[in-house]
Amino acid sequence: MAFIEIILGIVILLLVTSCYVIWNLTNKQEMLEDWISNFMETIEKIDFDLNQVDYLGAFEADDETGVIFKEIKKTLKQLNDFKGEEQ
Repeated sequence: MAFIEIILGIVILLLVTSCYVIWNLTNKQEMLEDWISNFMETIEKIDFDLNQVDYLGAFEADDETGVIFKEIKKTLKQLNDFKGEEQ
């Protein structure tokens, strides 16, 4: 009879431990999803702001400024590609 009680105790301990692990991983996943969502919103805001700054194409057409501006746009496009959305 004591053997069954020991096995039952171990099973209950494993159940409680697995419930804690599942709860902990769920919380971490939700935090990561929130971070990704905020990151994507930031990328979209930066893209919008950058397009507003250069709505006439003046920065992109300038030789010195245009090179830097094109690199910024290239980096922003890479971030957009990374998040899985097309321009």
